[in-house]
Amino acid sequence: MIVGSIKENLSLEKRVALTPESSKNLMSLGLKICIEKNYANHLGIKDEEFKKVGVEIKDSTEEILNLCNLLVKVNCPLDGEISKIKNSTILVGMLNPNINNKEITELLKKNIKLFSLELLPRITRAQSMDVLSSQSNLAGYRSVVDSIFEFEKAIPMMMTAAGTVPAAKILVIGAGVAGLQAIATAKRLGAIVSATDVRIASKEQVESLGGKFLTVDQEEDMETSGGYAKEASESYKKKQAEMMREALKKNDIVICTALIPGKPAPRILNEDLVKQLKPGSIVYDLAAEQGGNSAYSEAGKINEINGVKIIGAKNLMNRLPLTASNLYSKNLFSFIRNLYSREKQDFNINLEDEIINKTLIKDI
Repeated sequence: MIVGSIKENLSLEKRVALTPESSKNLMSLGLKICIEKNYANHLGIKDEEFKKVGVEIKDSTEEILNLCNLLVKVNCPLDGEISKIKNSTILVGMLNPNINNKEITELLKKNIKLFSLELLPRITRAQSMDVLSSQSNLAGYRSVVDSIFEFEKAIPMMMTAAGTVPAAKILVIGAGVAGLQAIATAKRLGAIVSATDVRIASKEQVESLGGKFLTVDQEEDMETSGGYAKEASESYKKKQAEMMREALKKNDIVICTALIPGKPAPRILNEDLVKQLKPGSIVYDLAAEQGGNSAYSEAGKINEINGVKIIGAKNLMNRLPLTASNLYSKNLFSFIRNLYSREKQDFNINLEDEIINKTLIKDI
């Protein structure tokens, strides 16, 4: 059986689905690997590095799509690629069915088996495949680095002969994987960090990283059975806004990371709340591409309101493409290892396996 991968559109995506290491691991299962010529040159990984581990290099996209039984990508195929994928191919990637409705419909018409890795269940067995966690970790780290660059002031407390520089205060909204990494990064850089999340279970995690947890009095359970946050009631949102109003007056940088799977990002900072921030403050919105947690947030733009910069993140992994590719390719290997049967030398789409069942797109 052949696993293939083609180049992504570099104007949109710099990550790759396979690295020499992950290719070698896949071949140890008994699979053959083929990739397109100059597949990862932009990351400093030459074709020779793939050849050394036994990967076949092909000259064109069409040749790869014609040969492979399983195609791995980072993102959903583009229109021009879909027409070239042969019927009954298995496709694995971050296909984002909520956004790529048209593309998914076309792929299903060709009887292509689609596995979207963002749909993985939150179970112990799936942790090594969890692309959302691996990529969100990097996003949380990068959000702090970018925010500090734009802040233009020192972050840690500094004692000098000329006087003391106070530590910057950073508020993290959402204590999922990205939020927790943002807290850890900000603490390492010397900031005073606080965080809030609708899931009261995250309090212990925030405090274990040295952050102060800001709570809203609540009776309702704000966590789904899968461990994700669910949409808050109007009553909760009102209490949250009151708590946020006071917190924003004291903070210099706000990192927004709150997302609800399958839905637009919750709007947590309205126009009035943004105006509570001091001039020179930063709002960094990791949820901008899903609609944004903050007013005035636009993906890929920096908007300045009353001296406050609102930064909308877009294609953030393109700023860390090599590290992101290494992690993503390891997630892919773990997923394919679970999908492939060495005994049958075939891909086993066993719908009784929760991982396979949950990630397989059956309709749209």
